[in-house]
Amino acid sequence: MSEQPRQPRRKPAPAGAGGKQAKPYRRPQKDPVRMLAFEVLRAVDERDAYANLVLPPLLRKARQDEKFQARDAALATELVYGTLRRQGTYDAVIKACIDRPLREVDPPVLDVLSLGAHQLLGTRIPTHAAVSASVELARVVLGDGRAKFVNAVLRKIAAHDLDGWLERVAPPYEEDAEEHLAVYHSHPRWVVSALWDALGGGRAGIEDLLEADNERPEVTLVARPGRSTPQELLEAVGEESALPGRWSPYAVRMAEGGEPGALEAVREGRAGVQDEGSQLVAMALAAVPVEGRDERWLDGCAGPGGKAALLGALAAERGAFLLASEKQPHRARLVERALAGNPGPYQVITADGSRPAWLPGSFDRVLMDVPCSGLGALRRRPEARWRRRPEDLEGFAPLQRGLLRQALTAARVGGVVGYATCSPHLAETRVVVDDVLKGRGAGNVPVSAELIDARPFMAGVPALGDGPDVQLWPHLHGTDAMYLALLRRTA
Repeated sequence: MSEQPRQPRRKPAPAGAGGKQAKPYRRPQKDPVRMLAFEVLRAVDERDAYANLVLPPLLRKARQDEKFQARDAALATELVYGTLRRQGTYDAVIKACIDRPLREVDPPVLDVLSLGAHQLLGTRIPTHAAVSASVELARVVLGDGRAKFVNAVLRKIAAHDLDGWLERVAPPYEEDAEEHLAVYHSHPRWVVSALWDALGGGRAGIEDLLEADNERPEVTLVARPGRSTPQELLEAVGEESALPGRWSPYAVRMAEGGEPGALEAVREGRAGVQDEGSQLVAMALAAVPVEGRDERWLDGCAGPGGKAALLGALAAERGAFLLASEKQPHRARLVERALAGNPGPYQVITADGSRPAWLPGSFDRVLMDVPCSGLGALRRRPEARWRRRPEDLEGFAPLQRGLLRQALTAARVGGVVGYATCSPHLAETRVVVDDVLKGRGAGNVPVSAELIDARPFMAGVPALGDGPDVQLWPHLHGTDAMYLALLRRTA
């Protein structure tokens, strides 16, 4: 009979204080939900990625495991977006709980702390579960040593709820209104100042706007005219989960969330995902009367293609041709995909709108939705508020003015131009339009054009201000903060 190999003898654990045996080492357990959320936050920080582009493919991959349920996807989504939206507030809280400057904390450690802070202060997850899950995540991604630091900080955070912390870390409104709002509503101070200038009014309005920026936006669909109908989308989504748009006759809101890509009309390109503010801009440009010819339309900054697809459908109803131009080749491909199957004539080209590939006076209608800071879409891209800097606007300014001048040059006399931007910052909206009309800037001359009152072309939409331009707001209209100025070329 052969001898059985001897099993190695385990060494006894060293005795701890009081003669007790130390606990044996336990391998950290991976939590797929929190690992996924951490991975998205690292991509946002390391690669300047956007969560709305990184998260969906990771969720699709996670769903391949049958143990990963819909509630897990919902929690991962909440952890990612909640942490990004409240990053400024959580940074202030974490700063109050550590003995070093925040900038000296390694970014991966700060991401784990922020995820833990959100679970403690922004969700209904029980305190013990939020701390233990975050420490376990720290053990997996940071190691046991730094996990102890995470544990100590989170236990300090758990001593107060969100309101209690805000009283401690935010200055009183009466002493510093902008900093108070910045900490309470988790926006950089300069963004608070810029939004307040654009909005005007007192405290209530700006607080409502900042709160709206921190709410999860509804997914809004557009039924492209001649290719789909809102009724088709309502039936496809389901009566309990869908609502008609507030302002656009082509809009359907997925009130209960859901996956737009699962809808047949969206997969076929007959419908798409498009904020109502974006729809209203395209509809307003198409609604302005023009005398004489109305045969050639231009979208001069067409990527990624939502407005171009709606404009193309509206142009097709009148037998008009749409030229969609986009500078970036990969975005031009997105425009081609959005316009594929359009019932009317169109062409997509890769061209720079500031160096036009078309002759002056060629178009009856021109839309120029210019590159901008994106401060009007902070609900959808919360990380943008931390990524942008005031000096970024200086870089956009020459481009925005140049694109508007070229749009007016591209329009024929009597034609109409729509200048649009997904930003309410005055330096990207009214200041640009005024400068172009008055020829401000070296070597520039006034453009022969006049402003058209845009408000009548957004019929039924309230609180549009004094005109003639229009600024939409998340808290007033439930849309992104889109800006639109309509101009008619006069000579």
